[in-house]
Amino acid sequence: MEATTIKLDQKTKRDLDKFKEHKTETYDEVIRKVIYIANTSKDNPGLSQETVRGIEKARERIRKGHFINEQDAKKKLGL
Repeated sequence: MEATTIKLDQKTKRDLDKFKEHKTETYDEVIRKVIYIANTSKDNPGLSQETVRGIEKARERIRKGHFINEQDAKKKLGL
């Protein structure tokens, strides 16, 4: 992947941080997620609301610690 640097206002960065589902999630991943939601909302507004609700529920589960890490997931899946 070719990388580039962009300038963001500090408030924009803080707003993007709120979309992170985990602390190691990259800004590229966050921005791609936001773009996906924006594109989905244009094409199918009902689905986009469902997507946003799903992301919010997932973020809440993560905040509460209700998730498994990659290593445990691999064990569970036999990988």
